[in-house]
Amino acid sequence: MNNNLNQIKTVIYDKCGFEISNFKLEPESTAYDACRFKLNRQHIISRSAKITPKKVGQFLTFWKRNANGFIEPFEEVDLFDFFIVNVRTENWFGQFVFPKSILIKKGIISTEKKEGKRAFRVYPNWDIVKNKQAQQTQKWQLDYFYEVNVSSDLEKVVRLYNKK
Repeated sequence: MNNNLNQIKTVIYDKCGFEISNFKLEPESTAYDACRFKLNRQHIISRSAKITPKKVGQFLTFWKRNANGFIEPFEEVDLFDFFIVNVRTENWFGQFVFPKSILIKKGIISTEKKEGKRAFRVYPNWDIVKNKQAQQTQKWQLDYFYEVNVSSDLEKVVRLYNKK
């Protein structure tokens, strides 16, 4: 496991009674700590986002390879319950816990009617966003966010992992 996920396991998951199993690295996206695992009975896709030099927020990829070897967005029929995104700066650490349903609603996951996205930005609570679209995105994303520290709201974490 990568450092972010190891720390979350120790500080959060262990205290919530969550167990990681079936852990698999995704070798093509190692720059984003890409992996999949089960958390109790939930199927998880995980990434760590990256800070980019010119824009507020953190960037991450969210794609798979199709049978022809091309990258494409994840689809509604793909097997996972949550997409988690670990975010870190020098002073802050947090995790987004996005249920598949919200990613479908927000157009990130492909459906029969609309193609999803191969990458997107996340805006943790410590980011000060100035443009209107980023503000709207941050507003909905923060419903699925918690900070990782010794005073994390573990009840909120449990609620997030029970949303579908």
